[in-house]
Amino acid sequence: MAYCAEPIDHHYRGEHPLRTLAYLAREDRGRLALGTVLFAVKSSPTWLLPLITANVVDVVVGHQPIFRLWINCGLMLALLLLNYPGHVLYVRCYSYAIRRISNTLRISLCRRLQELSIGYHTRVSSGVLQTKVIRDVETIEQMMQQASDGGLGALSALIGGLVVIAYRTPSFLPVIVVLVPAAAFIAMKLRAPLKQRNEDFREEVEQLSSRVLEMTSLIPITRGHGLERSAIERMDGTLRRVRSAGQSLDLTNGRFGSLSWIVLNTVGVGCLAGAAVIAYYGAFGLTAGDVVMLSAFFSTLTGATSGLLNLAPMITKGLESVRSVGEVLQAPDLESNEGKAEVEQTRGAFDFRDVSFAYPDAERPSVDHFDFSVRPGETVALVGASGAGKSTVLNLVIGFLRPTSGRIELDGVDMERLDLRTFRRFVSVVPQETILFEGTIRQNVSYGLDEVSDEAIVAALRDANALEFVEQLPAGLDTVVGERGARLSGGQKQRLAIARAVIRDPRVLILDEATSALDTRSEALIQEALARLMRGRTTFVVAHRLSTIRDADRIVVMDGGHVSQVGTHETLLNSHGAYASLHAVQAG
Repeated sequence: MAYCAEPIDHHYRGEHPLRTLAYLAREDRGRLALGTVLFAVKSSPTWLLPLITANVVDVVVGHQPIFRLWINCGLMLALLLLNYPGHVLYVRCYSYAIRRISNTLRISLCRRLQELSIGYHTRVSSGVLQTKVIRDVETIEQMMQQASDGGLGALSALIGGLVVIAYRTPSFLPVIVVLVPAAAFIAMKLRAPLKQRNEDFREEVEQLSSRVLEMTSLIPITRGHGLERSAIERMDGTLRRVRSAGQSLDLTNGRFGSLSWIVLNTVGVGCLAGAAVIAYYGAFGLTAGDVVMLSAFFSTLTGATSGLLNLAPMITKGLESVRSVGEVLQAPDLESNEGKAEVEQTRGAFDFRDVSFAYPDAERPSVDHFDFSVRPGETVALVGASGAGKSTVLNLVIGFLRPTSGRIELDGVDMERLDLRTFRRFVSVVPQETILFEGTIRQNVSYGLDEVSDEAIVAALRDANALEFVEQLPAGLDTVVGERGARLSGGQKQRLAIARAVIRDPRVLILDEATSALDTRSEALIQEALARLMRGRTTFVVAHRLSTIRDADRIVVMDGGHVSQVGTHETLLNSHGAYASLHAVQAG
């Protein structure tokens, strides 16, 4: 199914969530209208039964012709039989629309998460985003389902009942209409606290989701160091806040339901007593059947109004989820590529022209007045202490970050003028922490590529020194690696990451601490594989161990975001500067 993330983003600009829902449902207006008509037909017995009951009572009490009894009962039976086909068709119409809207929202959210900048993802917890995609959209879906089932039922009974009363006993219509203002008054009084309680509860659940995600990822460290009690205590505070917010929400909902029930039933009893007294004294021509009808309608209309009021908490919660989803759909932190020049090919030449970059609220720039040029096919290593700006430079090269000032040129063209999505087709990244998904080795190596042959996958595995261990696995290429590659060792995962890079035949290669935390044999295999991968490609390397970058064409020593030294391994050693000091520390 085609998705419409861009139109949703264009339309959602902080307006009322109901307008957003109306916009989402625009493709299903005809289907929803038909479903509404079908619902009115299939639920008509609810508000016609009191009228037919009144007619039957009048036939019995007044000894009217018996055929009127059979006509009324036959009409009721016919309407009851229409309920089944009407209900099935109604469900088909509404279910299709609601499921399509929720699916469109999830697709739109997933697309937007791919478009948002890396800076956004560093600020917003993945657990919070997961909650928005799953829980918030589910809440919106539940709101629409309950609003359609309960809301249409209540409105049908309310409107039908008022029409019948206006026709049969018009003098009682003003009294009945008092129910609606009374209910609206209660809803207005409790709307503000309901909204705030729902918002508080949503925020606490998002925080809980983030904590659970963090806790599960840290389980190996927690168990390995005997920190289970600390982990549980850390979760306790979050769970207590969720419980407290939930209790406050439930209490507010309880007060809302109880007050509305008391008011509505009190008004209903008063109306019933009034109708009985009027009929007793023979005023307004009220018959016994009319009293029975009004009595039944009091219950029906009270139930309908209560049903509408009881929908308020769910609707409030659903609209809050619409706002929550809108926080992502309208997030401004996007990478802008529309209308920019596509990169059809690249030589891999980079020129940093007085580039600076500062993260929001940072005390100083992470990269400051960075001037440097990289020739096509050159291997450049970035070294320096933690916080020197090495990873920031890599993110600038990939385009995840854009310079705060200055510019970066790719083959002589300012990267601000390029569609970075097309540029990244020529880039492969081998990160420090290999990221694999729960699929087969074949799927992980060929991820994102169409119609890749097994021969190409085997060749990439061979170049990455991974074919030997893959062939020893029971299912070979079809071996499932487990969540995040849990069934493989660190060295095996890293070699699969290299194979994933090899098969793309990139022009630009990014190696971010690709051999850290590996045993000696694994490091040797990976270094050999990386040497083959780097040949003829522009390569940026960040490495902690200087022994792994001694063959780089140039080494850039960074300090506080600045370029401190540039040269080959031998040149920098002979200069007796910062690089020589780092090398002496590691060699010693």
